[in-house]
Amino acid sequence: MLTSERKKMEKEEFLKGRLYAGLVHYPIKGKDGNITQTSITNLDVHDIARTSRTYDLGGYYLISPPPCQYELLNKILRHWSEGFGADYNKDRKDALSIVSIAESIEAAKESIKKQTGRDLKVIVTDAHSHPNNPRNISCNLLKSMLKSYDINFLLLFGTGWGLSDAVIERADFILEPVRALVNHNYNHLSVRGAAAIIIDRIIGESNFEWARNKH
Repeated sequence: MLTSERKKMEKEEFLKGRLYAGLVHYPIKGKDGNITQTSITNLDVHDIARTSRTYDLGGYYLISPPPCQYELLNKILRHWSEGFGADYNKDRKDALSIVSIAESIEAAKESIKKQTGRDLKVIVTDAHSHPNNPRNISCNLLKSMLKSYDINFLLLFGTGWGLSDAVIERADFILEPVRALVNHNYNHLSVRGAAAIIIDRIIGESNFEWARNKH
C-alpha cells in the first residue's frame, strides 16, 4: 500500500492547478426570480467545509453572508477552533480551518490571488443547462484543466434558488449540472449534496489513474 506521503506526491504530479469552493449568499435568485440575499446555515458551513477539507481544496469561502450574521458565523468558527470545541472534535477544527469569509465574489478572487500569486478562473454551477453556451464545461474537462494548467479555479455554488444571471454571465466557465441518468422532472439537490457530488467527480480518487495502483 502506498504511504500517505507517496500518495500526496503522486496527486500533486497530477494536479497542477488548485481548486477552491465558494458558497454565494448574494447575489442569489429567490423563489420569485428576484435577486435576494440568503442567510447562512450551520449545516452549509460545516458540511461543505468537511467536503472541501477531505478533497484537499485550497479553501472554502462563504461569500456575501448578511452582515448581521457575521457575529454568528465567527462564533461558529471560534467554537470549533478554540477551547472546548477544538479539543472535543479536532477533525471539525481541521475542516473549519480552511473557511474564510468574503464580502463579495470579487473579494474572494482577490484573496486567493493575493495568497497564491497565480491566475484564477471562476466556474459557476447551476441546476439548469445552458445549451450551446461556449463556456460550458464538464467535470471531466475541469479535471483535465486542473491537471494541465498551473492556475487556480474558484468553483461557485449558489444558495437559495441559484446564482444570479449576472454572476453566471461574468464567470469564465459554466459547469454541467448534476442530473440523474433518467429525467424524471425533479432536480433539487441541497447545495451540500451537490457540492459533494461535483467535487468528487472533479478530483475524487477513483477519477485518477494512479488510484488503480495504490495497493
